[in-house]
Amino acid sequence: MATATLSEVIVPVSKVLAGKVALVTGASRGIGRAIALELASRGATVAINCHLNLLRADEVRDEILETGEKSEVFQGDVSQSVSARRLIEDVIGAYEKIDILINNAGITRDRSIRKMTDDDWNEVIETNLNSAFYCTSAVLPSMIEQNFGRVVNIASFVGQAGNFGQANYAASKGGLIAFTKVLALELAKYNITANVIAPGFTATEMTERIPFDRLEQIKEKIPLHRLALPEEIAKSVAFLICDGDYITGQQININGGIYM
Repeated sequence: MATATLSEVIVPVSKVLAGKVALVTGASRGIGRAIALELASRGATVAINCHLNLLRADEVRDEILETGEKSEVFQGDVSQSVSARRLIEDVIGAYEKIDILINNAGITRDRSIRKMTDDDWNEVIETNLNSAFYCTSAVLPSMIEQNFGRVVNIASFVGQAGNFGQANYAASKGGLIAFTKVLALELAKYNITANVIAPGFTATEMTERIPFDRLEQIKEKIPLHRLALPEEIAKSVAFLICDGDYITGQQININGGIYM
């Protein structure tokens, strides 16, 4: 009998999340998109949230549907309480439950503190931090009832180390880290874990806006001398969900060594 060549051997992707429903906020691009695709590749049904970029969100959904997994787009502004809570209601209405919540939605409004406006501050806090409270508090009754849940919040090394011109962003991400620790303490008895991924500089549309010379300076400060790929962040999220049953209240730093 002929031996199959390496190219003919198909290794199936483990569908460890089959039957699970995941909601990823801010999933139309960047890290959120990568997380949505990664969870779908492991068998999850993925609810894709976006605020404005519906076309991009539809593209992510279609990419998931092509793999044979289920996915749907749920448009809504998670920085607003009513909209965020309606999002949770709509996803549960569509799929009857939410097993996995990824609070990923985030924006920047970079200015030095001397130049930062109230709007700059509030918009970032509302989108990056308040949204996580709105979505998480709304989904908890469902997770508690089923005695299972996985919450992963996407923070940043900036919330740990600070960064010039990002007081609002640092405060929002630092707050997200502290929020996660309280979630872990309060929800462990319900078999709900809560953890944080703290990425460093990652190759997304946000970093594409950084001038080339400045970006090269940033890479020089990173011990691994490169930006993270969104897919690398997504795999760490998947690890916590698929293999992290005994991990809660923790931060996983995916930053190339820029903050240790």
